[in-house]
Amino acid sequence: CAYFERDDMTLEEAQIAKFDLALGKLNLEPGMTLLDIGCGWGGALKRAVEKYDVNVVGLTLSENQAEHVQRTFDQMDTTRTRRVLLEGWEKFHEPVDRIVSIGAFEHFGRQRYGRFFKMAYNALPPGGIMLLHTIVRPSFKEARAKGLRLTHEIVEFSKFILAEIFPGGWLPTPQTVGEYGVTVGFELTRVQSLQLHYAKTLDLWAEALEANREQALALQSQEV
Repeated sequence: CAYFERDDMTLEEAQIAKFDLALGKLNLEPGMTLLDIGCGWGGALKRAVEKYDVNVVGLTLSENQAEHVQRTFDQMDTTRTRRVLLEGWEKFHEPVDRIVSIGAFEHFGRQRYGRFFKMAYNALPPGGIMLLHTIVRPSFKEARAKGLRLTHEIVEFSKFILAEIFPGGWLPTPQTVGEYGVTVGFELTRVQSLQLHYAKTLDLWAEALEANREQALALQSQEV
């Protein structure tokens, strides 16, 4: 999602602000190597090179994303190394100084959480930092405390999310994420909710999709 520091920010400005928010928590220094797990279209990596003068490595499972990121890297005027690898984090075994992962954890599935955190912890040096951004859900206890009822609509929506948006994935609770990280050796230093920013982002995405409806249909289909 984007991060709206001001109410009058455009979606594009807020998306850059989101990268700045995430990267700013990593204490990056020139010459460090940053790994982006699930790098998407490379926005965070590009911003990291431009603003922090670091070397970057991106991991993605999408050929289209890898090609786009490589083109972006090729156009950058910098002496820092820039790599995008078409592979999952399970195959990455290089040391890095910092790790960022935005919107990928939801796709992993609970059975892979332990291995993911172990891989990340082993890749980092002592004092290394990982910024993990993921969608979470309240625990059943928290939901009951807030008076949230498990309705048929919520059940069907949850099934849709897991089947169509995050197939094979899972939405964890904040406590679950923290527990897996601490188990392998991480220290959880901060948790920040971007819930309201995500809601505004979704509204703007929906508006943009509606405004470009015909182009979207040409790329995909009415069913999609």
